[in-house]
Formats: sequence, C-alpha cells, structure tokens
Amino acid sequence: MTRSDLVQALAERFAQLGQRDAELAVKTILSAIAQALAQGQRVEVRGFGSFTLSERAARMGRNPRSGESVAIEAKRVPHFKPGKALREQVDAGGGTPSA
Repeated sequence: MTRSDLVQALAERFAQLGQRDAELAVKTILSAIAQALAQGQRVEVRGFGSFTLSERAARMGRNPRSGESVAIEAKRVPHFKPGKALREQVDAGGGTPSA
C-alpha cells in the first residue's frame, strides 16, 4: 500500500473528508512521526505498534566492487515494533483489529 492508497482508503472510509483533507491528514500524521523520531522521541500508537530509534555503531565495511575497506559512520535508524493487536490481525489473515 502506498501513501496515495492510504489517502484514498481514508477518503472512502470517511465520506465527510475530501481527498485533499485526507491527504493533509496522512501527511500530518507521517510528518509528526518523522519529526518526533528526528528529535529522539519514541512514538507509540496503541494497538498498532511503536517507532523507536536504534543506534548503529561505527564499523569497517567493504566495497563489494573493489574489495577495499570503507569506514561506515555511526548512525541512528528508525525501528518499528508491531503491537500485539496488529501481530494477531496479520497472523489471522486480515479483518478488522479487535482493539
């Protein structure tokens, strides 16, 4: 599912929302999650899951073409952990979440 699919699904589910309003809602939510993660915060959506940051240490890597060693800097990467309700829904094969 792409962002535009998500916007379309939201607009179809809530008739009072126009396409532009649904697009603004999706952009706002995704922007808020990205901004919180950039500030080092944890984002938790009950029944769906949580977004956290993982720290990756600096290390030595290898260029696959030339085989030469390359220094890879430390970085923070986003990590998603699904909630119990989402895991159960995916395991059951669809339907609507129970929570």
